[in-house]
Amino acid sequence: MRQRVITAVVALALFLPIIYFDFGGISVALLGAALAVVGVYELFRMKGLAMLSFEGVLSGLGAVILVLPREWFVFLPDKTDKFMLFYFIVMLLLGISVISKNTYTIDEAAFPVIASLYAGVGFESFVNARMENLIVLCFGLFIVWATDIGAYMVGRQYGKNKLWPDISPNKTIEGALGGILSAVVVAAIYLAIFHSSDAFGHNSFVMILLTIIFSIVGQFGDLVESAIKRHYKVKDSGNILPGHGGILDRFDSMLFVFPIMSLLGVF
Repeated sequence: MRQRVITAVVALALFLPIIYFDFGGISVALLGAALAVVGVYELFRMKGLAMLSFEGVLSGLGAVILVLPREWFVFLPDKTDKFMLFYFIVMLLLGISVISKNTYTIDEAAFPVIASLYAGVGFESFVNARMENLIVLCFGLFIVWATDIGAYMVGRQYGKNKLWPDISPNKTIEGALGGILSAVVVAAIYLAIFHSSDAFGHNSFVMILLTIIFSIVGQFGDLVESAIKRHYKVKDSGNILPGHGGILDRFDSMLFVFPIMSLLGVF
């Protein structure tokens, strides 16, 4: 617990100034790109693949392309979307099957692509939320944190019925419901402070309904990460955060919540 607290304090001391000030709209994008590359590395590590390989480098590069703002790619023609640059990475990965005379298959090429999309789009949405405004970003963070804390506290005190024992044996239905309730309470307080129509484009009632969805989606993202780790028979996605595991262990819920927030028009 002491190690977890120390790591959390150090991480917050490093990340909070970057997120709060955003230093000319550059720092959060670079932070998101760096975290996405670490996320890709952790996925490769869990699968037992080398990041310093042709497909590893392409996968990391693909994640960076997805995270960084379109206007940073000044070499692209004006009407060209940056996703086409990402698709060029996909083409190269598929092309390895030809060069290797089909010893490198489409199934193997799919993993680097999924790794790029999972980490890249997730952290791209995180960056886009901050580019919208700090209020929107903090709303997403608070919903995720409130869900995690509520689920843990209620589950530990009242949890009896397992939520998904084959994937995560410690999670309970009672804890999941407690996480949703905690998220709704925190959202209601947050929306009372920051008028939702000004910050989010939705009224408070709609935002509360969306909060329920975000809380559920966040918990599902946590389960997805648990399923990945169980598949590869590892305890943590990485060890970059002592006492907490890896970047994917800490951001698994956010990698699902922020894209859904974007999809549903919150930013």
